[in-house]
Amino acid sequence: MSKEPDDALTIGDVVRRTGVAASALHYYEQMGLIAAHRTSGNQRRYPRHMLRRISLILVAKRLGIGLAGVREVFATLPMDTVPTVRDWQRVSRRWHTQLEERKREIEQLERELTGCIGCGCLSLTVCQLLNPEDELGAQGPGPRRLGPSAHRPVRQRRELDVLQ
Repeated sequence: MSKEPDDALTIGDVVRRTGVAASALHYYEQMGLIAAHRTSGNQRRYPRHMLRRISLILVAKRLGIGLAGVREVFATLPMDTVPTVRDWQRVSRRWHTQLEERKREIEQLERELTGCIGCGCLSLTVCQLLNPEDELGAQGPGPRRLGPSAHRPVRQRRELDVLQ
């Protein structure tokens, strides 16, 4: 990282430029998402290109991607230089794929909710559409409709189990 004064930003500069609280910047630094060097007076100085990394964190936040996901992506990016166009394309493709998957999950949940609204029975145990004969209750406590095979009605899952 460059330690030249022209390239370095104080934490106040970064806060003003990004709108991110100083405490969040400290947290991002602890997580290894951004880096700063210290002056002889022990003050943080951020290389100017950290603004890009912080911007990517803000984009991820807006997309609903958590800091753990950001950390995974940042592990593939250089810390000491600005991400390239190719780097950004790779990151955006990865995040696009994640968004598409979340979109499919939300659409499935919406269909299930629409089914429940259409039924109107408000039953947690005898819903003939989504839980005939309380088959899900027999599987134990907790949500059963949100697991990996939850996107198929119970009867369809049972029929698939028989076929396998």
